[in-house]
Parts: sequence; structure tokens; C-alpha cells
Amino acid sequence: MSELRPRSRSKAIDGVARHGRLRASNPFVTVLKFVGAAVAVVAVSAASVAGITLSQFTGDIKTVHLAGAPTAGPPPDLGSYDGGFNFLLVGSDTRKDQGAYAGKDGATLNDVTMILHVSQDQTNAVAISIPRDMVVPIPACPRQDGKGNYGAMSAQPINNTLAYGGLPCTVLTVKKLTGLDIPFAALITFQGVIDMSTAVGGVPVCINGPMKDKYSGINLPAAGTYSLSGFDALAFLRSRHGVGDGSDLGRISSQQVFLSSLVRTVKSDKTFTDFTKLYGIATAATKNMTLSDNLKNMNTMVSMALVLKGIPLDRITFVQYPSTTGVGGVYTGKVAPLTGPAAALFAKVKADQAFVLNSGTGRGSVGDPNAPAATAAPVPSGSAAPPATDAEVLPGVLGQTAADYTCSKVYN
Repeated sequence: MSELRPRSRSKAIDGVARHGRLRASNPFVTVLKFVGAAVAVVAVSAASVAGITLSQFTGDIKTVHLAGAPTAGPPPDLGSYDGGFNFLLVGSDTRKDQGAYAGKDGATLNDVTMILHVSQDQTNAVAISIPRDMVVPIPACPRQDGKGNYGAMSAQPINNTLAYGGLPCTVLTVKKLTGLDIPFAALITFQGVIDMSTAVGGVPVCINGPMKDKYSGINLPAAGTYSLSGFDALAFLRSRHGVGDGSDLGRISSQQVFLSSLVRTVKSDKTFTDFTKLYGIATAATKNMTLSDNLKNMNTMVSMALVLKGIPLDRITFVQYPSTTGVGGVYTGKVAPLTGPAAALFAKVKADQAFVLNSGTGRGSVGDPNAPAATAAPVPSGSAAPPATDAEVLPGVLGQTAADYTCSKVYN
């Protein structure tokens, strides 16, 4: 790909290099989960932070209790997390204390809702993005002042849950929608996305034409690959009028272009051995996130991150909750779930069964014509064998793996 003229805030690059096997961690290294979508982005990556005591971070962490979640027991030893887990990442659109996005704060909505599932044998991970405009039932949620519950609602966009009852309400709604138990959750703000993408040193993102969106602020002048960080990274992730068909569904597949590249970047040797980047990631995360209280002890997140660090790129899959637009009734102008494909997807997730995607990456992305030649990824010592090649295809489920190189499809 030819080199592009960068904007003042975006660095243009020639392409994305494939990275080799990660070096073994120092025994005194700790790892902080760098989860985002909006960053969502951050939901499936990890970073090692050497020489920093956990107490430096725990003082900055804000926590909230999830109804029905297990109380935090003794934290695991580093690297000893047993089994699989489900983790919900929620991106808040609050404008309070949000730097360039600061302003009058109205209702706080969940701009991104993404659930990460790691299999029981720790050999694969699936991150499922739920469209913010998808209309779903919202169960009775505890009031944030602790005085009783809000009443249940039969049909509301899922992004209302954060305003309705905070992070615990979003968790309860996703549990009801998916049938998955969700013991862990995190809420990240706009500023958190800005700070984390800056700490990583930028994420290479490919676009197939000029991308402009006056609503999010993204302005990339030509097709090519850009290194996005800070405000530009957030503007890219928030853009819906600049990608795909201008819908929330197009935005999700465009976000997955960023997320896949982010995972490749964070899992590279360059990131894991750069102390300045790692410290910046850890600081940005703890200052801009609210965690479920069973994650207050950082060893739990560290151990979960070590699990993610060991999963090969082609076994980290990003999918969109099966859904569509153009349906009437309560779904007019919103997104409707596709119950058949959704049931098939979550049956596979719950059973930890491998599946194959062949329905495309979505409305907002296309294959990267300059992607490096595919090579077989080395299987870490002690890992289970790769999934069988006859894994079932899930019709109607859109997405890609972290090993797939794609470009955001610009809106015309």
C-alpha cells in the first residue's frame, strides 16, 4: 500500500507487520487487562506491567456490585486462573470530565456493549458486540440508591440500560438476552479510550476510501492504513455516518477492524517489552474504568489477562449479535434481533464448541487487499490441538478473527 499523507493527529504507515511468538514473561511481571469498543477494544487484550506494585493502581479503581455475582474470594496466584469466564465491557458516552468530549451531561447511555467469553479449556475466545440500538426486554433493575428496583420493560434499546440502572442493569439485561452468566464487568469512558490508544502507541487501521464524519470528528483523507491514537481512535470507533451504510450495524463491523488490529498490536513483542507503554495502559485503565467489585483485587484481572495472552490470534473471534434493520413495530428505526441465528450462536458459546463464520464480516468492513500472506500460527506449548476443520458453520453470523486483516468500508 502506498504511503499516505498523515493528518496532524494521525500517522500514516505502509502496512501491518505480522508478529512472531511472544517472549516468556519475567516472574515478577504483572499483567493488566486492556479491555475496549468503542473500544471495546480492549476486551480481548492484555499487557504486562513490570516493577509496578498493585497498590499503585488499586487506589484509582472505582467499583460497583453486580446483583447475584459471587463475592470476591481469595485472588488467584498470577497465571493460575482456572477454567473459562464471561466478561462484559460497556463503553459509556458520558460527557462529564471527558476532555475534548466534555460538555453538559444528559442521560448516560452505553455506546458499546460487548461480552467476552473465554472457553473452559482456555483455547479460544469470542467477543460478541450487541448493537446499541437493538430493542430488547429490560428486566427489573436495582435502583442505584439501593432503594428497591425499577420496573421491567418489554422493549427498549439496550443502550438505555446504563441510564436506567447503571452497569448492574446492563449486566442483568445481557444475562437475560444471552442466557450467559456474567460474573465480571467493566465500564470505560471516552477519555479511557483516548488514553489507552495513546498508551499503546497507536493502532494500525485500514480504510478503503476517504472517511469523514462530522458527528464523530473523524477525517481521513484517502484510502490506506493509518495509525490511530487519542482523539482520532475514539472518533473512528464512534463513527457510524462515516462507515458502511451509516447504521449501528455498519459501525460494529468497522469497530472490529480496529479491535482485531489492536489485539495484534498488544500481543506483539514491541508492546509487551515497552515499559512506558505498559505503565501508560495500566494507568489509563484504572483511572477511567469502573469495575465489578469482584475485580477489585488486581491479581484476578492479571490472571485473566494471562489466559488471553496465550490464545492464538485465529482463535480470538469478534462477532456481531445477529440482528437486522428495516423491521417495523417496536423495531421501527432501530435494530431487531434475529432469534434463530442468535440461538445457534449462544448454543455454541455455552457448549464451548468451535464454529466457522462464512457470512462475511459485516456492513462496515471488507477484506484488506494488502493483507500479509496467511501463515500457520504456532500452538503454545501445552495448548490443546486446534479446532477440527469440520467445525460447524453458523449461517447469518457476521464477524472475523483477530488474525484476519480487514479494512473499514467507508460510507458513500
